[in-house]
Amino acid sequence: MDASRNCYLSLEDLRHTLSHVMPGIGQFWSRQLKDYARALYQVEGHRTGCVIRDDAMIRLQACVERAALRSGADRPQAREAADQLTAAPVIQTGPHCHLLIEPDAFYTHLFSLLGLNAHRLRWHIWYGASTVKFIEKAKKGPGWLDLDNEVINVFGLSRSRMDADSLCGSNGIYRFLLSGSERGVGANASAARLKAILPSKGFISAAEAIKAGNQALWARSFPGQIRLLQLDDIDVADLVADHLEDTESWLWKCLGGDAACATAILQAIDELDAGPWKGWIRRTTDLFWGLAGGRIYPLRLKDGALSNVKASRPDVMFEPMSIAAALRQRRIVPSLFMTFLVISFLPGTRVLGGCRQVVYYPLMRHVLATALGKTGKADLLNSLRADIRPGVWGHRVLKPHNGYPFAELENETVMDLLEIYGEQPLGDACGDLANFTGDPIWAGLTGRMNNGEIRVPMPEWQWARWT
Repeated sequence: MDASRNCYLSLEDLRHTLSHVMPGIGQFWSRQLKDYARALYQVEGHRTGCVIRDDAMIRLQACVERAALRSGADRPQAREAADQLTAAPVIQTGPHCHLLIEPDAFYTHLFSLLGLNAHRLRWHIWYGASTVKFIEKAKKGPGWLDLDNEVINVFGLSRSRMDADSLCGSNGIYRFLLSGSERGVGANASAARLKAILPSKGFISAAEAIKAGNQALWARSFPGQIRLLQLDDIDVADLVADHLEDTESWLWKCLGGDAACATAILQAIDELDAGPWKGWIRRTTDLFWGLAGGRIYPLRLKDGALSNVKASRPDVMFEPMSIAAALRQRRIVPSLFMTFLVISFLPGTRVLGGCRQVVYYPLMRHVLATALGKTGKADLLNSLRADIRPGVWGHRVLKPHNGYPFAELENETVMDLLEIYGEQPLGDACGDLANFTGDPIWAGLTGRMNNGEIRVPMPEWQWARWT
């Protein structure tokens, strides 16, 4: 039977698929969760250098240092965070820009702490996507929080704004209202306690509010020997602009001139989406999103310009300095492909992601490899091919049954929770893996693998592998 016709996979079928997608994962199912976390943060020999990648790492370190300073670190501490990327180039990229006590985010951060503790690392570096909307599904997403079995409206926004706006939009003043309903009715006791912890001032975007709120939550409840550094899409926008303002950078050359590399990237995405990998990586926008009035919209590269698909005039001319200026002015933000390009592919960092990222991330690397092959960038391509475990499963790995983070923190410390959860076998800690088994796209992948329609791994595809 074609598994794509059945939106459910058994755990046995899923683990069989995962053994191909993530070779070597099978050795960890019966081992303690902390062993798996330790392996993900084990980075010796992870990346090989070349001039392009070394330059990209220096730029990423500068981005991290800026973000650390904005989060309250002093100059030596910020430099320490940047230097950690050289010694341990690992970034958590799974949770979107959520408050730390949102369950999907909280237990992922606990999982990362297991790995960080194992290697005595001082900084938890996390990219949380902020181009997402406030609602992911019914009353769930960055705009909502479940406290004491009551769904709390984090910013007191109307449903229409949560449906349309993105967290990165600077279109108002955002405050943690934590209301019991969209009309601002008083919330419960847990919401009142949380509100007392979070900053009371207003912020220009929800993403900025969440980052400040997470610093307050981290200082109150998380171990002091490890600090949180949270990046979002505005941080990445400035990082891309750093590249594009330097005529000697590889990215300037990629997007400049006749934009042959950019065109090859878009063509490779279209080719993948037209074949058996359809749906995993799509051309939803061409390398950047437009941003206006708090909302993002897709752009198309045509006739040397990025244009709103619904408008006749171009938004941004497709040349490096124009793109950099639009990024600085917050008129555009990078797509997910561009984000991974500057925080992972080029600098050579390992990224920890969720159930879909473990497939679309290597597909994106395949897209880049295809474009590099067409444009003759052999040195960068050879370096990419030598990476070890560039993308791994590190989000929603720990999924306690009926986990309520804010309530757990009332009774246990984070260190207590790490001891409790870290000793569980991975196969028990990850629960029923419903995010995999209940996802039709994973059922389709399993069916096509079983029917011989696709091979895993593909040639030149940098799947996670274990040394």
